[in-house]
Amino acid sequence: MIDNHSFEMLVTAQTDTMYRVSMAMLKNEHDAQDAVHDAVLIAYQNRNQLKHAEYFGTWIVRILINVCKKTLKQRKRYADIGDALPDIASRDNPYLSVEIGEAIDSLPPKIRLTVILYYVEDYSVKEIKEVLRIPEGTVKSRLSKGRELLKDRLTES
Repeated sequence: MIDNHSFEMLVTAQTDTMYRVSMAMLKNEHDAQDAVHDAVLIAYQNRNQLKHAEYFGTWIVRILINVCKKTLKQRKRYADIGDALPDIASRDNPYLSVEIGEAIDSLPPKIRLTVILYYVEDYSVKEIKEVLRIPEGTVKSRLSKGRELLKDRLTES
């Protein structure tokens, strides 16, 4: 078992490596820092699972890679929403997924939830209907309204 002081020292020794790995994968300083922070938190919560401290470096980098993959998957899902909005999908903007994420966050709660379930979590209209306990037509109208609001918000920037 790794005590708190040892954990802190091991993390400090790996910080530069972790940052470089996350930057290489995410290509965004803010996301890279978030990924490192999340990986350290996950490692801390699971530190009792590591049997040999000498493997700490590879263990925490593996956790970091998984966090980065999750972030990239989330970005792709947001970018997929952009593909559903033809007017903005053609824009050449490397930060489009960030813009889409911010635009989704600004949607009214019911519409935001429906959009996230459909585009981010890959739920079908029927599954959303069951989860939210609303008619299928309501799901479709919320998706339509969500696309319209996203298109408006993303084309004005």
